[in-house]
Amino acid sequence: MILTHRPGEAGAGTGAAAPIRIVAFGDSLTAGYGLRPGQSFPEVLEAALKSRGHRVEVVNAGVSGDTTAAGLERFEWAVGADADAVIVELGANDALRGLPPDRARDNLDRILAKISERGLPLLVAGMRSPENWGGEYRDAFARIFPDLANKHDAILYPFFLDGVALDPKLNLADGLHPNARGVTVIVERILPDVERLIARVEAQRAQRQAGKG
Repeated sequence: MILTHRPGEAGAGTGAAAPIRIVAFGDSLTAGYGLRPGQSFPEVLEAALKSRGHRVEVVNAGVSGDTTAAGLERFEWAVGADADAVIVELGANDALRGLPPDRARDNLDRILAKISERGLPLLVAGMRSPENWGGEYRDAFARIFPDLANKHDAILYPFFLDGVALDPKLNLADGLHPNARGVTVIVERILPDVERLIARVEAQRAQRQAGKG
């Protein structure tokens, strides 16, 4: 797990509100498989948000090869108590391996429940299964993400690889993982929803501050 922020950047002692800490919790698509330092999704997202005036830290909690089961197993130590919001991007490896959609649904449900129990704003990034698994599998898998986002009052970004999947110009040679250009496209497309996530954190902070008055 790689921290993409720089210690001391929060402006301690200035009286400014602490930066919003977003944990990007996912698999190789989050971790930055095959990319150079500075090119992973969390790093590019953090830079894009800062360029738009947001004081944020985006933590790279992606682990290559993770299934939803592996994500559930490591959740407690991967998503620290100092998190303000979470982006969950998991399920691609379940689909690639043809694991039962019901199992992926249950694992993701439990992950999202843990986040909800902490009262953290949440963004769910959806995934699609490969065509070769057939229509019934694909449909069952696709329903997981909107169903669970609705259940846990999460912001839904329907397909993490929207605009990138199957485009050789935007993927590594394996055809599965985005290259640096692909990550840029992902960040551009998901950015409005991440700003909605930030707005939820800011609303929580405002409510807490009002409660102290």
